[in-house]
Amino acid sequence: MDIKYPEMGICGLSCQLCPMYHTDANSRCEGCKSKARMALGCPFITCAIKKKEVEFCWECKESPNCDKWRKHREAGAEYDSFKCYQKLEEDIIYIQENGFIEYKRLQDIREELLKDMLDKYNEGRSRSYYCVVATVMKIEEIKEALEKAKKSSYGLDIKSRSKILHSILDEIAQQKQYCLGLRKKK
Repeated sequence: MDIKYPEMGICGLSCQLCPMYHTDANSRCEGCKSKARMALGCPFITCAIKKKEVEFCWECKESPNCDKWRKHREAGAEYDSFKCYQKLEEDIIYIQENGFIEYKRLQDIREELLKDMLDKYNEGRSRSYYCVVATVMKIEEIKEALEKAKKSSYGLDIKSRSKILHSILDEIAQQKQYCLGLRKKK
């Protein structure tokens, strides 16, 4: 099967906004449908790619009645793993209403904003935080926060720049009631 989008999860998660995708460590993941992940497998790889030969769950004719996918999305509404699941259901609905190409275009913008945060404001401890920000916040909010941080942190060291951006993002999150941390399973 020809995989067109290894950086997009079969279930609807965006690998492009995952901390494991944005690391230089040996543990770097190149996406849910990369060769390494395909070799390891997951229930969605086995079902969608290997059995049904579809790249995404929503392409499967059985998806409206699939218990595995439904349970995954329900769990994502409540908690995260190492990757933020907060927008999973919303993203799937967006894809179904607007098409995957438009969704992918927006994920590419989010990834560029994430790279900007990681390149200019990551003091070595904020990768997961910025990945959650890139997933949860609106694109315009992130752009505005980055512009404010740029103006407020000119000439400062990375730790000070990071602190300023965190403060700006946390203020937006408080106003909009966003959760910018990974939610733990209860």
